[in-house]
Amino acid sequence: MLNHHKGSAKDRVMGVVQRLLLERSINQNVHSGDDLRAIGLTSLDMVNLMLSIEAEFDMEIPEAEITLANFRSISTISSLITALQAKT
Repeated sequence: MLNHHKGSAKDRVMGVVQRLLLERSINQNVHSGDDLRAIGLTSLDMVNLMLSIEAEFDMEIPEAEITLANFRSISTISSLITALQAKT
């Protein structure tokens, strides 16, 4: 179930990441600045994360913005979403 427009971008990104971690049986607390790859997410997980973020925020992330730097942590993803929303 998606929660469009409920909560801050950071809270919504945190929820998406936590659901992905649960699906992957990664039982680790994650903080906004934690490196998601270091926590255990694989390249395929990162693709799934990007798709889940697009669905959560009902947007398409431009290809040029799909970088390791933008998807390093909850904070970087939140900043990306905020910047993209400001452009619309």
